[in-house]
Amino acid sequence: MTRRLSWALLAVLVLTQICYPLTAGATRAGLTVATVLLGWLLSVGHALLTRGTRTALALVAVATGGGFAVEALGVATGVPFGSYDYSGELGPKLAGVPLIIPLAWTWMAWPAWLTAVRLVRPAGGGTGWPGPARHAARIGLAAIGLAAWDLFLDPQMVAEGYWVWRDATPALPGLPGVPVSNYLGWLLFALLVAAVLRPLAGPAVDRAGRPDAPMFALYLWTYASSVLAHAVFLRLPASALWGAAGMALTAVPLAVALLRGRRTDTGRPTVDPARRVDAPA
Repeated sequence: MTRRLSWALLAVLVLTQICYPLTAGATRAGLTVATVLLGWLLSVGHALLTRGTRTALALVAVATGGGFAVEALGVATGVPFGSYDYSGELGPKLAGVPLIIPLAWTWMAWPAWLTAVRLVRPAGGGTGWPGPARHAARIGLAAIGLAAWDLFLDPQMVAEGYWVWRDATPALPGLPGVPVSNYLGWLLFALLVAAVLRPLAGPAVDRAGRPDAPMFALYLWTYASSVLAHAVFLRLPASALWGAAGMALTAVPLAVALLRGRRTDTGRPTVDPARRVDAPA
């Protein structure tokens, strides 16, 4: 039941995103809001159904609550992203921040964390990571996995006029309109989200397994569809290249790990306990 619901929400999300480049104006802005709402429901709902109330509340507190706080700070002071302002196209605002924006942090923070858990395995049989190193590696990888998404997101949203930077220099080559400080701010806050999520959410977030397949699919879909959309439909080739390179650091190893795991599973006569969500990852 858990996976069916998650897959159903993911399917609706994918259909909504497919419609995005085929629309314009207010319709496109409405689809943007709908996509973020669906993504938030998918990630929080999956956390609740697979890990329980504590994990879901921790995710909302850290990513949604923290996301609003850092965005409000950014709008008011320019720290840590740089100075920027939101337009009125993304719905109601509080403290200058559209209420939909903190939900976007949550939407991608959860699959980014699970991707890091899936890739950084515990030590066992002479392989894997020892405890402290594993924890640090997961925080770093989850932060990169979340922050790299903004190499797609910010150029796209600036091109749509959803927010504007007061000073967009220095910028990455080919990505005018977005300062480098923004990406550094994303990485800093993503590190904070990943570092705080584990102690608040509890040991349930140190495990990954088959019920997490929809989240892995979400992450890989976000990567592949963003490259395609930016390169072909949105006419943003530079962000397609930057985003492809940045998210590849986590998306490509995840795809390889999942493919290897599937090949291994097909050769087993019984279910591998390590692939269950309630077994150590």
